[in-house]
Amino acid sequence: MDFSHLSHQVLNGYELTDEEALNILDCPDEELLELLQGAYKIRRHYYGNLVKLNMIINTKSGLCPENCGYCAQSSISTAPIEKYRMMDKSSILKGAAQAHQLNAGTYCIVASGRGPSGKELDEVVSAVKEIKKSYNMKVCACLGLLKPVQAAKLKEAGVDRYNHNINTSQNHHESITTSHTYQDRVNTVELIKAAGISPCSGVIIGMKETKEDVVSMARSLRALDADSIPVNFLHAIDGTPLEGTDELNPRYCLKVLCLMRYINPSKEIRISGGREVNLRSLQPLGLYPANSIFVGDYLTTAGQESTADHQMLKDLGFEIDYVSEKTLCN
Repeated sequence: MDFSHLSHQVLNGYELTDEEALNILDCPDEELLELLQGAYKIRRHYYGNLVKLNMIINTKSGLCPENCGYCAQSSISTAPIEKYRMMDKSSILKGAAQAHQLNAGTYCIVASGRGPSGKELDEVVSAVKEIKKSYNMKVCACLGLLKPVQAAKLKEAGVDRYNHNINTSQNHHESITTSHTYQDRVNTVELIKAAGISPCSGVIIGMKETKEDVVSMARSLRALDADSIPVNFLHAIDGTPLEGTDELNPRYCLKVLCLMRYINPSKEIRISGGREVNLRSLQPLGLYPANSIFVGDYLTTAGQESTADHQMLKDLGFEIDYVSEKTLCN
């Protein structure tokens, strides 16, 4: 398959066929560098060598009524994680100061649960207003399912982006969770867009889905017009239903990132949870198709030392994109 020609077609508005998409996931390892080169051509067209840094704060841990099979915070998980109720404003602000120190362009305020209570939302709204006054930094919230009035409050407070992942394909969704539907997730993303907030929605790869499911995920995110697409690679946690699942290798992870770039050429593609344990020594190559990473820790798992991330960018000859957020207004 001529990946260079395919990337040229994509830059001219071409949409991949299902056969071409599956060929990317089935790309022979000896052709992987050609695939990456094609994906990089698209990435460079839209983002040059800039990399966006994001940092997460888990403002509420555990205590979640949902039954998501991948999550250590779910109601069915027995994973020994720290559990706590919603942080106060000062704690959220401390996290923002740390994100600013790490040169993160986006601070992601995350809370477990089906959706925020009024009190929890007020705490986030108050913190966001202060953050926007203090730092030249984008704020992303991830608080679960929202009501229109809640989305409006977040928009008024200054929230730039809202994350609500589709996580998997529509066909595979009930194998992962039954406490909410795939359509619930889609409806939340559409609600966010209607409120004038930039939509962030992504996936988790490695949850026993098929390659056809992965193609479906990429197409669904294109249809949703998600500005930012976090690609998580399953870090199976003991005590969850997916405990012991180990389907991924670094080369396949790179192929998935390339697929996301070919199908969603202009969007922010972010290498997210599970980057360190799944891409391992090939992490730098992931930034040829992707243009964004998380720094620091994730929700219940540890990330790579931020100094190592900054050194990786320097070694690649890439630069930190501090505030441009090119896709916010697409």
